[in-house]
Amino acid sequence: MLAAGCIGGFVFMPGTSVCAQEAPQGSPPPTFRELEARGARIGEVRVDTQNIFDPRDPHENYGLFQLANTLHIRTRPHAIERLLLFKPGEPVSERLIEETERLLRTYRFLYDVSIKPAGYRDGVVDIDVTTRDTWSLDLTGRLGRSGGTNSFGFGILEYNLLGTGTTLGYSESSDVDRHGREFQASYGQAFDGRTILAYSQGRFSDGDRTMASITRPFYALDTRWAAGASWDKWNRIDAIYNAGDVASEYRHVGKATEVFGGWSPGLVSGWTQRFSAGVTALDDTYRVEPDRIAPDALPIDHTVRGPFLRHELVEDHYVRVSNRDLIARPEFFEMGFRSRLQVTRSLEAWGASRSAWLYSLSLSRGFSMPWGHDLLASATAQRQVGSTGALLDQAGAMFRYYGPQSARSAFYAAISADALGNGAAAPDQLLLGGDNGLRGYPLRYQSGDRRALLTVEHRLYTDWYPFRLVRVGGAVFFDVGRAWGGVNQNAENPGWLSDVGFGLRLALDRAAFGNVLHADVAVPLDRAPGIKSVQFLVKTQVKF
Repeated sequence: MLAAGCIGGFVFMPGTSVCAQEAPQGSPPPTFRELEARGARIGEVRVDTQNIFDPRDPHENYGLFQLANTLHIRTRPHAIERLLLFKPGEPVSERLIEETERLLRTYRFLYDVSIKPAGYRDGVVDIDVTTRDTWSLDLTGRLGRSGGTNSFGFGILEYNLLGTGTTLGYSESSDVDRHGREFQASYGQAFDGRTILAYSQGRFSDGDRTMASITRPFYALDTRWAAGASWDKWNRIDAIYNAGDVASEYRHVGKATEVFGGWSPGLVSGWTQRFSAGVTALDDTYRVEPDRIAPDALPIDHTVRGPFLRHELVEDHYVRVSNRDLIARPEFFEMGFRSRLQVTRSLEAWGASRSAWLYSLSLSRGFSMPWGHDLLASATAQRQVGSTGALLDQAGAMFRYYGPQSARSAFYAAISADALGNGAAAPDQLLLGGDNGLRGYPLRYQSGDRRALLTVEHRLYTDWYPFRLVRVGGAVFFDVGRAWGGVNQNAENPGWLSDVGFGLRLALDRAAFGNVLHADVAVPLDRAPGIKSVQFLVKTQVKF
């Protein structure tokens, strides 16, 4: 019989209270791998959702941390229980337990996750699931600089409303393209606990945007079905850049709608296949904007309407690492093969501007070297309707190399190249400079129908953890790249460009909105008139 407070085999342990039977004294329980080999079954699952800071840790037992714990509403155990891939009474599966941890660590409101066997008796094992929260209320003012352009934002955004995993917030922001305000809300445990409801609405200086979706995704490797619908409508001013300056502008109004359903046979011999079918509609209209310099040729209105088929293939091969893209946090590199192919038939009979076959393809795979380094390779190819109304092909590839030098330092290199097919107009051109490569040059400095970029970094991951809030790292980097060809190539400084620099990395890992703050100093090595001799960049990114 379960103790008081135990529900359906799950035992919730808010704080330090435990309502489950304690594990027997003596030797520690076997590992999950050993338990699976013995054919053990899962008994009680005890969920302990802990606060942001641990008062039992002398480094975190301070008044400010206690205040943060008091003000923070801890994640509800039921919200974690619904995300688990294993249940009481089922056979122990080491793979499912590892996948559960990997998926839980993707949620911004969780700082740490631990899943351990607790007590083993008579072929039954109890499992303790312990999570630690992040500070999820973002009362923020942000200031960034990249490519010679400033950006800022402020607002209030809660990533874990009332401990339910709900995101709700309002923000105002300004960047090189526009400024305005946005409301957003999302809930990821609707209906069956796996359905995501999302809505956002923004009002900006140049227009507005509204998005809404309901999606039950393939949330795990063994998920058997998925379905969803999304709607996105926008009204904005788009710009064409040359040498980092706005050359022309025009208004772009669009709407995208998609409905799909999917089925999968689940995980079979280490591989997952997913089959989806649906319908899509995409409308793009353009017009001249008063008081703005219009492009030489305005993009042509076009519409895509038709059914699509989608196939995904995923290999179950993930490697747990540390000090790669984060600092002193567990990371899971996807080293297996993954592909995603979608083929759409746009039909004039359905209202499309032309009948055509469209597609998008992505491939990725990781390679572990015998000397302990990792190479992650990816490639993409797609055919879409370009701004001229004609079909436009694009293809690209990227390689990322991680070479640990010690527990606290690593060599990193990334090389990428992509190209557009013939007939790409100025609005479709590939851009390079500032926050999308070449940190020592202005934002969107070069454009063309060909693009290549090489980045080399030596990364340092320190063990300095000031105030138990910020993890500190740094990098020395070199970038070289070029965008060329096409109808909008730079008249000045069109060749290969390079820069060198150094930067500070601050991982604000106790906050749901933290990620990694980059503060870089970059020096352009191929400077033309009008380019500053030193570029300062401050921005927040998901990775190192």
